[in-house]
Amino acid sequence: MQVKEVMTADPACCISETGLQEVAQMMVDHDCGEIPVVESKETKLPIGVITDRDIVCRTVALGLNPLDLMVADCMSTPCVTVTPEMSIEECTRIMEENKIRRVPVVDAAGSCCGIVALADIALHARRNVAEVVKEVSEPTSAASAAGQ
Repeated sequence: MQVKEVMTADPACCISETGLQEVAQMMVDHDCGEIPVVESKETKLPIGVITDRDIVCRTVALGLNPLDLMVADCMSTPCVTVTPEMSIEECTRIMEENKIRRVPVVDAAGSCCGIVALADIALHARRNVAEVVKEVSEPTSAASAAGQ
């Protein structure tokens, strides 16, 4: 099975200058927890991602006002991506290695054309999703060292 068979095509994207309130509203409107951040709306070349967790942990938890900030202030970089022709097995390996629950999909030109979440894999693939969730949920060495 290939990524293109399980991905959500044409996801909502934002640019780094998008306000956090606007991107949070995009997450509500599209019922998602991650929005790819692209270089421009025209090229759709991914430069990072912004998650609901990024907003909470990198602004609210630090006492910053998210209404005063832009995506660039708290987005995650670099942007890990997969391709539509990639196998689900390879995609899950990349997600496990990078400890991510969602990954943007890029076409041959490098433009964002989709997104794959663990839920997509759970709904469509034969892979034991519990294994993948366990792998991406393992604390990073920094979090382990901090006792988290």
